[in-house]
Amino acid sequence: MDGKLLARIGAIVFVAIAITATAIEMTRKEDVLAQAPTRLIQPDRDPLREGQRRCQQLGAKAADDPECLRVWAETRDRFLGRTRAPAAPEGR
Repeated sequence: MDGKLLARIGAIVFVAIAITATAIEMTRKEDVLAQAPTRLIQPDRDPLREGQRRCQQLGAKAADDPECLRVWAETRDRFLGRTRAPAAPEGR
């Protein structure tokens, strides 16, 4: 066998491997997309989201607004996965 024939066989083998690897990778990506989690349906009205928007519109004044402080605390707790502790009874 001469060198040109070996070079052609090597090139054909290389192209065949590249095509096979590409086909496998494309199939894997389709499988991953098919298994992608579905989007959670959120309620039409979210009071926390509405409070966040209100506080955003207040700008710097929101730092002194007790309702904004409550909204931010609830947002932080929801983000961190915390449950709200029951309020301590007053007057004891």
